[in-house]
Amino acid sequence: QVQLVESGGGSVQAGGSLRLSCAVSGVTYRGYFMGWFRQAPGKQREGVARINSNQITVYADSVRGRFSISQDGARNTLYLQMNSLKPDDTAMYYCALQGVHGTWDYWGQGTQVTVSS
Repeated sequence: QVQLVESGGGSVQAGGSLRLSCAVSGVTYRGYFMGWFRQAPGKQREGVARINSNQITVYADSVRGRFSISQDGARNTLYLQMNSLKPDDTAMYYCALQGVHGTWDYWGQGTQVTVSS
């Protein structure tokens, strides 16, 4: 059974940094993307960044150059390093994993990030 558990959220002032982690377990297939999404109150969920087994990364325009996604060698832990945080980055952040058909089938419970001005 695939499980994703996020940690590392919190409150920070604008310009600060946070590092999110996502513990991944139960995956038995290869070649998938893992990623981070976020959803602010009253807004649609949006993709923040994703990475695959070949270390190919994709970033949303709004975070490129400030956020960095990475994973450990065994792909057991996914990270999101967030620098130069802005109030607009305030949201619930979710770790997600693609299933064998390439859809985002598995989700963590979320971790809150709050950036104050």
